Amino acid sequence: MVSRKDYDVLVVGGGPAGLSAALSAAENGARTGIIEREDRLGGILKQCVHDGFGLVRFGEQLAGPEYARRFADRVVEATSKGTVLATHLGAFVHAARRETCGDGGVRYVLECVSRDEGVFVAAARSLVLATGCRERTDRQVFIHGERPAGVFTAGLAQHLVNIEGLLPGHRAVILGSGDIGLIMARRLFLEGVEVEGVYEIKSEPSGLSRNVRQCLEDFGIPLNLSTTVTAVHGDRRVQGVTVASVDRRGTPIPGSERYVECDTLVLSVGLIPENELAVSLGLALDPATRGPRVDQEGRMAEAERADEGIFVCGNALHVNDLVDYVSESGEQAGRAAALFAAARREGVPIPERELIPVKAGSGFLYAVPQFIDRARGGKAVLYFRVNATRAEGGVVRVASGGATVLKKRYAVLRPPEMERLEIDVAAVPEGATQISLELADKGEGDGR
Repeated sequence: MVSRKDYDVLVVGGGPAGLSAALSAAENGARTGIIEREDRLGGILKQCVHDGFGLVRFGEQLAGPEYARRFADRVVEATSKGTVLATHLGAFVHAARRETCGDGGVRYVLECVSRDEGVFVAAARSLVLATGCRERTDRQVFIHGERPAGVFTAGLAQHLVNIEGLLPGHRAVILGSGDIGLIMARRLFLEGVEVEGVYEIKSEPSGLSRNVRQCLEDFGIPLNLSTTVTAVHGDRRVQGVTVASVDRRGTPIPGSERYVECDTLVLSVGLIPENELAVSLGLALDPATRGPRVDQEGRMAEAERADEGIFVCGNALHVNDLVDYVSESGEQAGRAAALFAAARREGVPIPERELIPVKAGSGFLYAVPQFIDRARGGKAVLYFRVNATRAEGGVVRVASGGATVLKKRYAVLRPPEMERLEIDVAAVPEGATQISLELADKGEGDGR
């Protein structure tokens, strides 16, 4: 017989977002369960041995495992004090469905399988998706050639070096200048691998400026902009790659090709929110972020039923630069999920929402959340990225109904660097039908 475990809040994912969400939910009185597919909590942070984590949250530089340990220890402490916070490790969700409760509400049922518990069912009034993100592969960026050994995503290369103690090769080419690619260029160099260079299809780096300085410039590793890998060569093992310059559209320029000898190609070509579970539950995805569309608490914003209690946080919502903001969104989602579950358990009607769409205007790649619930009041955090145009001394204006809600000046706005704004929801005019983010004239000052 399949065992069943009932909770108030179920959190899928035991990385930084999931840990923050679970702790927040438990601290707000919810019986909480964590479903984590790996054997240890911490998510991707377990293999991120470099420092730079926790500057915003803790005011100090921590390595990834140190940051994760602080939250994992709190989970153990909360459990030892009698808080209902259960973890199911090595557990995979292979199906999710809704079931109607006796009071007419909805409960989310996850069919799971794990090495230790076998097949089991976990159910809850509120569901928090903290499933993180995944890496794009060579086939997703249309690299031609054979499929020899020696092609790795940056995350896999990082796992081999930092967890398994193995080197992926001896001479490496890195495609993509995202943060993990930059960090792995340095890490491989320090481990004795000859890093021939980092190649970036865009005209400027895709990672944080500090990582370009600390990971490439400080070690003399070349960065080749407006250049990409067009083919992989080799039979059983990579023997080399062809690189070429690209035009403004990213199209290789004929005659610019050259052959680079290497035995390893490391791909750092972007991250995508892990959204299969969200899609299976019918959540609408934002085409810009590839994550679900939510309000400022992380609650799904386009539910067919008013009593839907699905929340999304962290990199499952959109890819963040800093783990501190991942934890922040997890806390918001966990707290809101606990309050939602408590209302359903006690038979209290779920408050009506006044959802106002957030539009990322010209010059912006996206804004999250995609809706602001004006009825919630208080403060709302907006995360955004600008598009491919670098803006020096940019002023971002948040406007609604012709009124300026907030203006903030930035020394520089770059697509690789996510920015954060905190707005007063009460400043949004009554009856507003849209909140928009605009790049204002550089001459405009700060203030509302």
